[in-house]
Amino acid sequence: MAVGTEALHLSERDALVRETLRDFADREIRPIAAELDETEGFPAALYAKLAGLGMMGITAPSEMGGAGADALTYAVAMEELSRGYASVADQIGLVELLATLLSQHGTPAQVDRYLRPLLRGEIRCAYALTEAESGSDLASLKTTATREGDGWVLNGSKLWIHNAPVADFAAVLTRTDKAAGHRGMSIFLVDRTSPGYAVGRKEHKMGQRASPVAGLNFDNIRLPREAMLGPEGRGFHMMMSVLDKGRVGIAALAVGILQAALEASIAQARTRRQFGQPIANFQAVQWMIADMAKDTHAARLMVHAAAAKLDRGERATLECSMAKCFASDAAVAHTANAVQIYGGTGYIRGFEVERLFRDAKITQIYEGTNQIQRMIMARQLLGDG
Repeated sequence: MAVGTEALHLSERDALVRETLRDFADREIRPIAAELDETEGFPAALYAKLAGLGMMGITAPSEMGGAGADALTYAVAMEELSRGYASVADQIGLVELLATLLSQHGTPAQVDRYLRPLLRGEIRCAYALTEAESGSDLASLKTTATREGDGWVLNGSKLWIHNAPVADFAAVLTRTDKAAGHRGMSIFLVDRTSPGYAVGRKEHKMGQRASPVAGLNFDNIRLPREAMLGPEGRGFHMMMSVLDKGRVGIAALAVGILQAALEASIAQARTRRQFGQPIANFQAVQWMIADMAKDTHAARLMVHAAAAKLDRGERATLECSMAKCFASDAAVAHTANAVQIYGGTGYIRGFEVERLFRDAKITQIYEGTNQIQRMIMARQLLGDG
């Protein structure tokens, strides 16, 4: 059993998911994580195996091909996979968000065409939201879809889109009514094979390098009316409706990074020797490890509390933002401490803690920066949310 997780009380199902994915991470993910990081490889074979385990679309209804589990199960899965390699967990999180949108708002035809093969691991998706001037500020969205006959014409571009280089389709947030603000945005499901669909340059990232990112460009793409997901003008609200779950997922991913850093730090403190003794004997190292364990445990409990509130059907925006903010800040701080415990070795490419340090940083940025999370928390607490 991994260090620091023994005190958690999970259901029989969630405990089984945890043990299954911990074993999967140790056998299938960790041995190739360094290679994936170095080559920026897309581990398609891993995702096929995870689809076979039911980890694609964990909360999607079973009658649609999902696992029919809840947000807490999703959080447990994200932590254990991230402990193996955050890029792998990131893929599961992306599929979870798209699966949630499709299962809640998709037509039967859209479920059959996109959701079922997505959950079987047969096709890949992208979640196309961010633009050059529209990340935290969605009001600045410029991608448009205009009516033409019985369909729509899509124009615009997206930036830093996860999975763009490998996606078979993208869920694209567009502006369908320029005068209606947030109420004038709609989502379209756009196939990679559509004329006018172009993938930009693949970006080379600091961390989570096996999660491919690129821009998407849309040049007069003609879409049938059946390409719209959900009602016209509800795209912004639909995207926002999955953000609480998304933030729980990123928080759990950050906990997985923390857990990996804690285990690596304990092992190094016991084996590395300085001044004729293990560095575990030095109070400076002991305190770093104690704080790492304390914050890992606290972050995990915050994630589980937020997920449990979602599962009760209660509004959990405050708890989800707190969990995401706390866990990601802790991941950045304590992976830096893990590098410190390793000394010069920890600064060398190819060592796990060096990768964990790089992988942690993005958790403070995506799914809403931590500055935005603090704004959300303040509004919730002060009655303006």
